[in-house]
Amino acid sequence: MSDTTTRSFRSGDRLVLATHNKGKYRENAALLAPYGLEVLSAGDLGLPEPEETGATFEENAVLKARAACETTGLPAVADDSGLDVPALGGQPGIHTARWAGPQRDFFMAMQRVHDALGDNPDRRGFFCCNLSVAWPDGATASFEGRLEGTLVWPVRGGLGFGFDPMFQPKGFALTFGEMDPAKKEAMSHRAVAFAKLSRALLEKA
Repeated sequence: MSDTTTRSFRSGDRLVLATHNKGKYRENAALLAPYGLEVLSAGDLGLPEPEETGATFEENAVLKARAACETTGLPAVADDSGLDVPALGGQPGIHTARWAGPQRDFFMAMQRVHDALGDNPDRRGFFCCNLSVAWPDGATASFEGRLEGTLVWPVRGGLGFGFDPMFQPKGFALTFGEMDPAKKEAMSHRAVAFAKLSRALLEKA
């Protein structure tokens, strides 16, 4: 992580959210809304999606943030996130999206996780998120969020995206697929990472 002591974003600053995933863009844009920033989407700007060749969430997030920053000349924030299942050796992990196939069929991905777990009583899952920021001078900063839950079957709820209908956060009776989106967004792994980023880099409008 770079030294962020002299870096911050203020109301009116422009930055790029380096994602083509509409669900991730919506959640991250909502988290940034109180800060008065002009938030641009990599998808809306037509930026290419870089190949995610990193071995960790952080490496992939930095890679995506740097690619958007270098293309636009603006600071960029990228999110790399996924599901870590201890009973599956951490899979699907950084390959979470690939488990959904080229059609991004996350019901199929959830079925794959369920089938892989079989009768294993360890149904823990961790949603992991890394938010990385890249600046035009080459500096970067990264912030991690992690949330524990139980992987339920059959899946429940039609809200959210990805593995949300399978993920029941620890201490709650509802899955993220059943939970009010505002409540989910306030407690998610992405919100945990964002809280760290905001303390370090953001000034409220």
